[in-house]
Amino acid sequence: MKSKLFTLVVAGLLFTQFTLGFAATTNVYSTQFEAAQGYNDINSDLIGQAGWLGSGTGGNGLISNAISGQGQSAYIGFAAPNPGDDMLFVWKPIDFNAVAAGYPIVKFSTQMKIEDSTNNLYDIFRWSIYNAQNDRLFSLDFDNDFLDIGYLLDGTNQIVFTTNKFVNATTYTLTVTMNFASNRWSASLNNTLIATNKSITTTNAPLNLGDVDAVWLVNQISGTNAPGDNYMIFDNYTITAEMPPAQVQFLGRTGEGWSLLRVNGQNNSRWSLDATTNHVNWTALKTNVISGTFFDHVDTTSAGMPRRFYRARLVP
Repeated sequence: MKSKLFTLVVAGLLFTQFTLGFAATTNVYSTQFEAAQGYNDINSDLIGQAGWLGSGTGGNGLISNAISGQGQSAYIGFAAPNPGDDMLFVWKPIDFNAVAAGYPIVKFSTQMKIEDSTNNLYDIFRWSIYNAQNDRLFSLDFDNDFLDIGYLLDGTNQIVFTTNKFVNATTYTLTVTMNFASNRWSASLNNTLIATNKSITTTNAPLNLGDVDAVWLVNQISGTNAPGDNYMIFDNYTITAEMPPAQVQFLGRTGEGWSLLRVNGQNNSRWSLDATTNHVNWTALKTNVISGTFFDHVDTTSAGMPRRFYRARLVP
């Protein structure tokens, strides 16, 4: 919830305008990798189950009780790829045009942990974000050799290492927030910020969400086809999208004492403008679809009222 409090002296009257806005959230995709969701063959690859796709070869599948209390989880790694392969991608197609849908802020979150190798060979695991045109937009990199966390932007293969590290066999919650309207992303691990205000694309690639891939890269220092038996476990894979809350702007009063109001918000979203004097009983003044960035309203019922409170409420 976002709110602003304005106190204005108008024609000798104390007028308080309090605006409330609530972000609208929609679930784009989520899975817990349980049998009831279509993951009913724990002895088979994740690729091919419940719509998950893959590229490359190597270990991937389902595992039980790997994260406490979570039942089945997914994993990538452990079993060596075929000769000549040095990377594996697994993903669920999403193909979500966030800006066109009116939900430009997209959040990806997952529980994850990386189990260490027992053969003294250590690989790299990533989360890579692609658009629907199959352009890699950016990646988060977890290097199991040095336990470093880094990121890669599009248009480059250069890893930018952060000051953060991870610990093997430790469960983390990874959250990536992408604002496709402003071309910015940030990421946190267990609420610790690991990257902020980065460009989703630096090459003017189309700004939409195609998929979020779990990636296993054989460490080239060890030599191709000499992978570790390390692996990344992940669960509670969730993608949500938010519509920013509308904000009510007080523009002044007419000579009759009527309030001039403006509701600023997402184009084509529908909002109810409500009013109250006590924060208990709210009255709907106007419901309208925002065309462009705002709609205006004159509150003819506010004349003579020293206090008046307003909110914008998203309606179907």
